[in-house]
Order: sequence, then C-alpha cells, then structure tokens
Amino acid sequence: MNKLASDDRKPSLADDLLIDAEDAPQPVPARGPHAVLLAVGLMLVALNLRPALSSLGPILPEVIRDTGITAVGASILTTAPVLCLGLFGFMAPRIAGRLGTERAILAFLVVLAAGTALRGTLSFPGLLAGSIVAGAAIGIIGVLLPGLVKRDFPDKASLMTGVYTMALCAGAAFAAGSSVPLQQAMGGSWPAALAVWAIPALVAAAVWLPTAPPRLGAATGGGTGAASAASRVVKVTGLWRDPLAWQVTLYMGLQSAVAYMVFGWIAPMLRDRGLDPVMAGLVVSCSILVQVPAALVSPLLATRRPSQSVAAVLLMVSTLVGLLGLFHAPLGSVWIWAVLLGIGQGGNFAVALTIIVLRSRDAHVAAHLSGMAQSVGYTLAAMGPLGVGVLHEWAGGWQAVSTLFICVCCVAAVFGIAAGRDRHVAAVVADRATDGATNRATAQGS
Repeated sequence: MNKLASDDRKPSLADDLLIDAEDAPQPVPARGPHAVLLAVGLMLVALNLRPALSSLGPILPEVIRDTGITAVGASILTTAPVLCLGLFGFMAPRIAGRLGTERAILAFLVVLAAGTALRGTLSFPGLLAGSIVAGAAIGIIGVLLPGLVKRDFPDKASLMTGVYTMALCAGAAFAAGSSVPLQQAMGGSWPAALAVWAIPALVAAAVWLPTAPPRLGAATGGGTGAASAASRVVKVTGLWRDPLAWQVTLYMGLQSAVAYMVFGWIAPMLRDRGLDPVMAGLVVSCSILVQVPAALVSPLLATRRPSQSVAAVLLMVSTLVGLLGLFHAPLGSVWIWAVLLGIGQGGNFAVALTIIVLRSRDAHVAAHLSGMAQSVGYTLAAMGPLGVGVLHEWAGGWQAVSTLFICVCCVAAVFGIAAGRDRHVAAVVADRATDGATNRATAQGS
C-alpha cells in the first residue's frame, strides 16, 4: 500500500481509499502495451459488475408471473446478490493472497458468467442460486479491482478511478435499459434476457487472461505478495468501537440501500403506474447515467469546505425529491425526477467514499475504514430491497414503499451530517517490521 509522505497532508481519494489485497511497499506502474491491455481489461471487468444487479428489475413482473413467487420471494431475489457483496468481500484479500490478484479476478469472472447463466433457468431455485453465485463473484472482484488500479496506475489513479466508476455506471445503465428490449428480441423469454449477460463476462475474462500469468509471477517472485507481508505487517484497531467510524459506515450503508432499492423496484413501480415496460427500464437507465457526472463533480465541490455535512444533506434531498416525483408526480415528468434522483445518488456514493478518506488520518486507516464501511454497508444495504418487497406485499400497493424511501433517506441524511463533520476516526496502527515492533496512534477521538 502506498505510504503517506512524512508530512501531514490529507490522503487523496485516488491514492488512499482503494484497498490493496497485495500490500506492495512501492507499486510499479504498468507500462507500454501491457498497460493498455490492463486498462482495457479493467474497463471491461468493471462493465460486468452491475448488470446482474440492474437487469432483473425491469422484467421482475414477468418473473413473478411465470415463477409464481410472491413479492417477498421477488425481494429475496433482489436482496441476495447485494448481501453477497458485503459477505464475500471479506474473503477477497485471502483469495488474492493465494492466487494473485489477476488470477483471482479471472477465476471469479468465470464464476460470474456461470452464476449469470444459471439465472436463465425458469425456476425460483435456479434464479436464487444464480443470483447468489453472481453476487459472490461481484463482491470479490469489486474489492480487488480498485487496489489493482492503485497498484498498476499510481501516477494515473484519478483518471483510472474515473474510468472505473464510469464503467460501473455504464454497465448498470445499459443492463437496466436493455433488459426489456432483449426479452422482446428473444421471443418474450426473460430467462434468456437474464442469462445473456454471461456472454460479456466471458469476453471480459478472455481479454483479461493475458494479464494474469505475468502479474502472478511478479507478485510471487518480486516480493510484493507474501514476502512483503512478512517484512511489514500493519494492523489497525479501534475502528469497530469508534462512533464516528459507525456513522461513516451507516451513511455508506443507507445510501447504498436506497441505490439497490431503486435497482430492484423502481421499474416495477413505474410499470404499475402505467408506464410502458421499455420506458420504465429507460427511466432507470437514464437515472444511472446521470450518476456518472454527479459522481465526478460532487467530491470536488464537497471538499471545498472542511465539513461535508451540508453536501450530504443536499444530495440526499435531491435523491428524495427525485424518488417522490417518480412515485407521485404525473408520468409525463418522469425524466425530470430521474435526473434529480441520479444527481442525488451519484453524488451520495462519491461523497460517501470521499468522507471515508477525509475522516482517516493516514492510508492504512482509510483502507480499513473503507473495508468496514463497504462490507458492513453492503450487508445493511441488502435489507433495503427485502423491505420493499415485504411492504409491497403487505400493503398491496406502493404508498407504504414510498414512506419507506422517505424514512431511509432521512436517516441517511442524519448519519451524513454526523459523518461529514471535520474530524478523524479514533484508530491505532500497529506497525510491525521484521526487526521489531512499533505502535503509533494515528487518530484520536474528537
């Protein structure tokens, strides 16, 4: 992991948020044709990390009709992959330590393709199993990719982080917008429309394949893997007992819950309101695309002030206004509300990531706080789609779901205010080298 300079400069989002699975003391930038291949591969891999999450919502009514499941069963389908993002992300560093980061990504791209293909079965067990397998693969790859960006593109981390973020959003938007057209093109078969997303995952794996063996050899032979860990082990403690760390985690988790509730249920809600199935998917796709510029601009504006509390509130207000417009405003105005929703959600996600860095005093604390916030946060976020399905079935309509969105957004704004304050989490870094052990307190409670 990159060391901070000896001065007290604050870590940047590109340099210090991203988690390294292989803790190399000084990353060696990728050069020449290999750098180009790696950049293209990173983009293709990132494009495949959201279609399994966003492709189901637009055709969920047909899935419910043909499988005979209830709204609660449908909510389990939308919840399972999100839950896996949090649960399986914890396993990523250990897997990367055994296989090497590139080989681990390659292996789980194949697993992602298999899970996505399994969703093409016309049965609830097959859909659920495929969703779990795909979610587990996405959770592991999603933890490993950002660290790879930081390791191989240290001098272009901001650019590659932007490309990575845009690819994530583009994959989600394209899948949401094309699910219904794909279903129609395939003779009305929603299983085929879900399973077809295995093909781009296999294409990404084929492009990624040449990067894997050389980088694994470098990791094991060049001292960046286990050898590095043997010479320098850094342990961060105290975060799980720190109130500010939990405020950051809950802000991350609640804004993510809103995002996955939107992924899974906004298109079915718009269809119930009378919107054409294709148009409902396009509205969600438009909202996701708007997140790209919002995610790039919001951190730049939010970091102009020491506190990000106001930014968190304004962005959550934009999210809530957009949601209420989609739920209750005339259908002719859906594009206005979709844009507001996209601005709020894209900005919230980027500001949440930025807050993780700004509340940390050094890179090691930032990495551990990021792991806590994203793993626990995604696990919490999985409860959002489940809650929507349960409420929808219990109430028989969308009014109660609208109230749930209001409650989650308001609570997220409260934790955004708390997490955005200009202070650092309390954490202790234990830095042990082969010639001895030193401990230093890197952050004090406010």
